[in-house]
Amino acid sequence: MKHTLALTLAAGMLAATFSIPALSADWDMPTPYPDGTFHTVNINAFADEIKKATDGGLNITVHSAGSLIKHGEIKNAVRGGQVQIGEFFLSLLANEDAAYGLDSQPFLATSYAEAAKLWGAQKPVITELLAKQKLVPLYAVPWPPQGLYTNKEIKTVDDLKGLKFRSYNAALEKFATLAGAAPTQVEVPDIPQAFSTGQVEAMITSPSTGANGKAWDYVSHYTPINAWVPKNIVVVNKAAFDALDDATRAAVLEAAAAAEKRGLEMSMKETDAQTAVLEENGMVVLEPSTELLEGLMKIGAQMQAEWQETASEQAKAIVADYAN
Repeated sequence: MKHTLALTLAAGMLAATFSIPALSADWDMPTPYPDGTFHTVNINAFADEIKKATDGGLNITVHSAGSLIKHGEIKNAVRGGQVQIGEFFLSLLANEDAAYGLDSQPFLATSYAEAAKLWGAQKPVITELLAKQKLVPLYAVPWPPQGLYTNKEIKTVDDLKGLKFRSYNAALEKFATLAGAAPTQVEVPDIPQAFSTGQVEAMITSPSTGANGKAWDYVSHYTPINAWVPKNIVVVNKAAFDALDDATRAAVLEAAAAAEKRGLEMSMKETDAQTAVLEENGMVVLEPSTELLEGLMKIGAQMQAEWQETASEQAKAIVADYAN
């Protein structure tokens, strides 16, 4: 009996000495934008915070600038488990449900305060829609309000007619068409070449994208029309998220909340700072004329009216909530 007890105790001590360490996880995270873009800077900080909080238990490798997976394929790559987590431009999913594209509806929300209110109305619906695809939204960060890049001064909407116009989602394609321009799908890394080869002659994007891409090398004028305040969203595969232990999941959610707050602050600073960078590098920065804004807002109103005819009930509920 004593001999058996001694063996049992010895075995227990041996097991304690050679105990199996807690399992660690390694995640891949594709993102569409270069390392210098504030969204990517924010994501790298997010990954670092998780690594520290979990003492290396969860390591996220960030693959920026579409180097691992192209932008338009990131959501499905996360959904299918090819990668565990990813970032993409939310309104790219507008063809799946209009609820995804509301932040890119022209002149619906044109300031950070309005964008925050819109996200508050959107988030529950977006969360429900993504849940059906086994995805969990972690956080969203807005871009600076979108401005107009051209190689000449644009005084009225008529000045856009015939221009080859860069688009990146269905709403912008519709907007360009209604303005009389010719929409052309071009991703951020391809913008300089598209302008240089004449594939694109005008675009609407943030001062961040313009400054990071050295827009002054291929375009001359920037007009801050503040057309909309779109956002990027970070989502995680639900199975991968559920496979984490409670403490690690809590660390991810805490880091996500911090990233959303930090990202908003970074975005707000970017607006003025990067607009100044454009000007410092020789671009002509022009305040939009009343005629131009009125013409663009008419297009926005037409788009919103047409949107109401085909939007899902969930999407319409978002707009109603936002309007109250």
